[in-house]
Amino acid sequence: MPQFRYRAARPDGTVVEDSVDGDSELAARSQLEGRGLLIFSLRGSGVAASLARAQWNFGHLGRFSLREFLVFNQEFLALVKAGLPVLKTFDLLADRVVHPGFQAALRSVRTNIHAGASISEAMAGFPSYFSELYRASLRSGEQTGNLVQVLQRHIAYLKLVIGVREKVVKAMAYPAFLVVVGIAVVAFLLVYVMPTFAEIYGQNRAQLPGPTRMLLAAIESAQLWFPWVLGGTVGLAAVVYQWAKSPGGRERLDRFSLHMPILGDVLLKSQIIRLSRTLATVLAGGIPLTSALQITSGATTNRMVSKAISRATDRVKEGLGLAASLKEEAFLPKMTLEMIEVGEATGSLETMLEDVAEFHEGELDLRLNQLTTWIEPVLLLVMGVLVGGIVIIMYLPVFQIAGAV
Repeated sequence: MPQFRYRAARPDGTVVEDSVDGDSELAARSQLEGRGLLIFSLRGSGVAASLARAQWNFGHLGRFSLREFLVFNQEFLALVKAGLPVLKTFDLLADRVVHPGFQAALRSVRTNIHAGASISEAMAGFPSYFSELYRASLRSGEQTGNLVQVLQRHIAYLKLVIGVREKVVKAMAYPAFLVVVGIAVVAFLLVYVMPTFAEIYGQNRAQLPGPTRMLLAAIESAQLWFPWVLGGTVGLAAVVYQWAKSPGGRERLDRFSLHMPILGDVLLKSQIIRLSRTLATVLAGGIPLTSALQITSGATTNRMVSKAISRATDRVKEGLGLAASLKEEAFLPKMTLEMIEVGEATGSLETMLEDVAEFHEGELDLRLNQLTTWIEPVLLLVMGVLVGGIVIIMYLPVFQIAGAV
């Protein structure tokens, strides 16, 4: 049976460190709590510890999606509404979670709560799962006693963020599929079909039409240089990937993405929607504007936008209005700034930010529809011309022979 090392306090206040046998960490914890002990730490020893570390590492390697976090919050809300004790709530949540890393995090959160921490404080040690935005929302709910309302508001926020992300992904999925299929078809023609024609035409290459000779020469050169080109491409991709992971590279890449033709406008609108929704959600929890801006900056995925919000936050601290502070960063549309200014003047900034998000969501839908309407036929036309041109060039000698006969 696995053995677990623990550090706990007895009812008389003395601290004890010892080991206990149990089928699982949860069973060992229940056994110790049944003795009236207050557990400070509990970890497996020997094989149990190795398994726990392997489970934790696997959990961090596996991707924890936003949709999984949404399901967790929906279950969390249901248990809070049911009036269950907080420790029992986290026991049930940990048992229901599939992601190993998140499950281990929830059990540690439960341990911290049992040691006297609040929910938001207990989650602070796991920022990869519980963002500053989420912890700040829970903190405001704990302080005001409105945890149910806070969770409901955050669930609505997650649904909206997921919805915007899925709109962008779905709009780009079919064009990306067409590009991949087009590249695969061209590669098949050049790698498998053209060599066969090259063998047939090999005896009389001097008599072949010019376009056919050029294509055959290009294929032969590509076959000769392919290993070098492939190695260079892989090496360049690795260098670019490492550069993109660096802070400077990530910021330049984010700046470039917002200025890309066609797609830049879509990405900027999605960032504005996220900014507006996040700031409105945080303000609704009663958090001061400067703190809300700092949280929003941390929750923004684009580094350039995040730094712009941070600089605007500094101006707000100096006494400048939010709209005026954001205006100096010159990344928000004029109408958006005017709506934020009206919200400040009327004391309804939270409501106005929701209106800003809804306005840009409508624009985003329209823009995505326009893109999918035009990109798909253009890609089909380009692929048709490319594939058709290769086929015609391959059959030019046949046409020439048929014309001569």
